[in-house]
Amino acid sequence: MSASISLKKATKVFDGAVRAVDAVDIRIEAGEFFSLLGPSGCGKTTTLRLIAGFETPSSGQILLGERDITGVPAHKRDMGMVFQNYALFPHRSVNQNVAFGLRMRGMDKAEIARKVAWALELVSLGGYGDRRPDQLSGGQQQRVALARAIVVEPTVLLCDEPLGALDKKLRQQMQFELKELQRNLGLTTVFVTHDQEEAMAMSDRLAVMNDGKVEQIGTPAEIYNTPESRFVADFIGDANVMTCRPSPGSEGWELEDGTPIPPISGGKGACVVALRPERVDVRPAAGLSNGVHGVIESVNYLGGATLYRVRLEGSAHRLLAQAANATGTPPMTVGTAVALSWAQTDLVLLKE
Repeated sequence: MSASISLKKATKVFDGAVRAVDAVDIRIEAGEFFSLLGPSGCGKTTTLRLIAGFETPSSGQILLGERDITGVPAHKRDMGMVFQNYALFPHRSVNQNVAFGLRMRGMDKAEIARKVAWALELVSLGGYGDRRPDQLSGGQQQRVALARAIVVEPTVLLCDEPLGALDKKLRQQMQFELKELQRNLGLTTVFVTHDQEEAMAMSDRLAVMNDGKVEQIGTPAEIYNTPESRFVADFIGDANVMTCRPSPGSEGWELEDGTPIPPISGGKGACVVALRPERVDVRPAAGLSNGVHGVIESVNYLGGATLYRVRLEGSAHRLLAQAANATGTPPMTVGTAVALSWAQTDLVLLKE
C-alpha cells in the first residue's frame, strides 16, 4: 500500500545558523511520482533525508499518511531508498544484496527466495542472481539497487539522484523503466534530481527549490508554461526574462533600456515577464515592418529546431528565439537581420 507524505513547516538548521531547509510545506499524494528539483545546495537532498529519517527536523512535522513520523527512526518508517552510488555490497551476490532488507526483518529463507526472484524479474534481472556487482554494468547495478529497495514492499520509495552516474542514453532508458515500474506498483515515489529534463519527463508533480525554500509546486506543464518567479523561469529550460514598463507618453511598452516591444496583457506599471524562445516568431526582416528588429549573433543547431540569439536593433538587449527546422531549408546564419514577434498571451508575469 502506498501512502501520502506531508511536510509541515519542515525546517533543518545546521551548526545553529545554516538553514538548509526553511519552513517547507509539501504534500505528496499516495501513488504520486514527485520530484524535488533544484541546483546544488538548494536543500532538496536534505529534504529527502528528513523524509527518510536520516535527519531530524529542527522544527516542523513530517506525516506518513495521517501518522506523525517526525521522531520515528529511519528503520521504522517503511520506506525504500535508492542512492546515486548504488551502495551495493561488492563481495555479495545480486541475490544476497537484494535479500539484505528481508534478512534484517527475520523472514524465512523460502519467502526471501520468492521475493528476491519477484523483485529481480520486475527490474529485468531474472537469471542474474548469482553474479557480483562488479560483473554488472552501471545500469544493471542500478537495477539491483532498485530491486533491493522495492523487495521489502515499502509504502514510499525515495530516490537520491539515482541515475546521475549513468551516461545519457542509459539514463533515458532507466527513466522510462523506473517510471513504468513506479506506475505498475502504484508506489509513492520522491525523486531528487538537479536535471530539469529528467524531472519534467518523469514527474506527476514537482517542487522547484532554491536556498532551502520551495519556489513553486506544480505539474511539469504548469512549471514550464506558467513559472511564478524569475528563478523558476530561468532554471527550467530557456527563457527570456525581461524587465518592462509602459512607454512614457504613449500606450505602448518598452524594455528597461527603452526598446519598444509589443503590449503586455495584464501588465500594470513596471513588471518582469518571461517569454519562452519557442514562443518567439523569428524570420528574416526583409520586407517586414512589424515586430522587434535585430541581428542574429549566434546559432545553435538542435536537430529538430534551431536556437537563435538575437541582439535587438539599437540596444544591448538580447533575446532567444527557437524555430523548427523545415526539411530542405537551412537555418538562418549569424549576421542575418530578423524580426521577432510574439502573442501577448505568451508573456508570463513573474513575481520578483
